[in-house]
Amino acid sequence: MAPIASTLVLSPRDLIRKFLVLIMLMGLAAPVIAQVDAPAPQTASISGTVMDAGGDIVPGASVTLIGPAAGAERTLPADSNGAFDFTNLNPGGPYYVTISGNGLVPWKSSAVTLQPGQIMFLSGIAVQFSGGSTSVTVSASSEALAVQQVRVEEKQRVLGIVPNFYVAYNHDPAPLTARLKFAMALRAGTDPVTLAGVALLSGMDQAGDTPDYGQGAEGYGKRLGANLTTGFTDIMIGGAILPSLLRQDPRYFYQGTGTTRSRIFHALSAPFIARGDDGRWQPNFSSVGGDLSAGAISEAYYPAADRGAGMLFQNAAITSGGRMAAGVMQEFILGRLTTGARSRQE
Repeated sequence: MAPIASTLVLSPRDLIRKFLVLIMLMGLAAPVIAQVDAPAPQTASISGTVMDAGGDIVPGASVTLIGPAAGAERTLPADSNGAFDFTNLNPGGPYYVTISGNGLVPWKSSAVTLQPGQIMFLSGIAVQFSGGSTSVTVSASSEALAVQQVRVEEKQRVLGIVPNFYVAYNHDPAPLTARLKFAMALRAGTDPVTLAGVALLSGMDQAGDTPDYGQGAEGYGKRLGANLTTGFTDIMIGGAILPSLLRQDPRYFYQGTGTTRSRIFHALSAPFIARGDDGRWQPNFSSVGGDLSAGAISEAYYPAADRGAGMLFQNAAITSGGRMAAGVMQEFILGRLTTGARSRQE
């Protein structure tokens, strides 16, 4: 969900500038100039969520990771959401996870071997209470798994720098709750790299003297404020508010398999076809509505020369075109450059 500044006349230079900025703010600019064969991150991780048999979270259990090296143990408590996450692990193994605590029968996992860059969700683990009548499970209930998957997605960065949060590399990810949709939108909209991109966009607008805010520090401040407002409004409406109301998923769903033609069609149709929370595909009212709503709101603060219905729909069309191109890049380039993506494509 990237801001697109309004202009009175869209020259070829303006079109190119807007397209590049859209790609950059969606977390896609750096890899355009990077080598496709850049090495993938080598560290791996193991995570999970401690829950009881009824699906309720069980915080505070002691979770220990035993590594292949002698004495290489790490212990942490399951957090308030029952989750644990061991990161920066060397590939290989064997690794073992144990869970213990007051009233719990100690449990130990089978051996786990990690691949470079792999992000493993530990599932199928039952830990009994000492009375034997109740169990605690570390499993993939829908909401718990969604929380874990979002945590992984919020670590996705192209070349370890540029955010690439709104891509689901899992073939069948859990649906997002409304809370997670708002959390993702807020995280993406306030990421330092996103803010840096908006500042750069404002500098480009300043150089092109558009919108008609004048020059100097005052002009740059107005452009920066307008771009920040438009971008944040777009991502909150199109990435959180409308997806929650319409029960649509705002993420791009990486296909990764099939013919080149089918993958291109999937990428080009993504701005117009969304996956519903029920798993069905439907018109992407959230994305289109977010772009149009943000543009309509921007009418309140853009100069008169940069307003109007024609400009609103023209900018929305440019944004959709940028998303189509971004989808193609996701399918054929960015998965190779995004932290942890390879392990989730397998």
